Amino acid sequence: MPHPRSVARGATRLAFDAVEQLSRIVEGMHANIAALSLPLGAGTNGRTRGVTGFVYDSIRTVNAGARALLDDALGRLEVDDASANPHAQADTRIAILNGVLGDHLAATENPLAIPMRLRSVGEPRRRIVLLIHGLCMHDRQWQRNGHDHGAALALELGMTPVYLHYNSGRHVSENGRELAAQIEALLERWPEPDPELAILAHSMGGLVARSACHFGAQAGHAWPTRLSRLVFLGTPHHGSPLERGGTWVDLLLGVSPYTSPLARLGWLRSAGITDLRHGNLRDEDWQGHHRFARSGDRRAITPLPAGVECHAIAASRDALVPISSALGRHRDPARSLAFAESHSWVGTDMNHFDLLDRAEVYARVRAILR
Repeated sequence: MPHPRSVARGATRLAFDAVEQLSRIVEGMHANIAALSLPLGAGTNGRTRGVTGFVYDSIRTVNAGARALLDDALGRLEVDDASANPHAQADTRIAILNGVLGDHLAATENPLAIPMRLRSVGEPRRRIVLLIHGLCMHDRQWQRNGHDHGAALALELGMTPVYLHYNSGRHVSENGRELAAQIEALLERWPEPDPELAILAHSMGGLVARSACHFGAQAGHAWPTRLSRLVFLGTPHHGSPLERGGTWVDLLLGVSPYTSPLARLGWLRSAGITDLRHGNLRDEDWQGHHRFARSGDRRAITPLPAGVECHAIAASRDALVPISSALGRHRDPARSLAFAESHSWVGTDMNHFDLLDRAEVYARVRAILR
């Protein structure tokens, strides 16, 4: 968890960012309502003129000045205090904030932006299991209802759990590339010879894992040859209908010039969230496209990593990730992922988060990694 003064500094930056964005939304609605002759689907450039425009510009100028002064003052107070105790609720709130606005936090160098890091638990052993969390979550949320897949695997199979903590609001490909480099560095300094790696990934974490495999192979890293098994828990391999629904909200808000400025509110959601529309893994899946434009599936076809035993686990009552997406099935055969039938499993009477602690899920994971 960041130091309390870093949290305060990051929160004030966000507050001033909110004032900036809200002033633009209000000015856009003001400008469009003033232009009463506009047809549906048309709009102004979102700016007002004359004295009105001067007022909006003044609001933003004062806001920017106050932001700079307060940010400088908090920066002078900020100290590195390693004794600050982490608080689970604060970690959860920061993880959610990063999931929703993480790309903005990273771009503005906000202290609330989560830096990617790996956390190893227990003594280093030859067999490693890397656990990758999902959207709006953090590395300690593998602990649920008294159970942690990583801790249980350490106890029963003698594996060393390594937990990834990352900013889930960044593009999946950005996290995938950085993770590939971090795994390479981790195995290079691992004290046990010839380490064997397995990955257990929940939700968006599975996309980050597949992206890391792609970039690791592309960079010629050694670690992909040490990856033996990859287990996906509720991963939206072909996207989530909730994010695809978000594009319809943007479209409907844009129909009228009087509501189109409100579409800016939808545009606040992070790059990580918009990557979930179809399950983007690579830079080319999103580069050169407007993130919020309604469009079809433009992803480059990225198969499962070669030579790795891959397993897909879905939940029968998952409202976030359809079973077909979690099992890698697609109406276009070229996009379907080659999970063996025996490597695909659906947990009955479970939701998306039950995959983190249900006994039958753990039994399946344990059998795979044994």
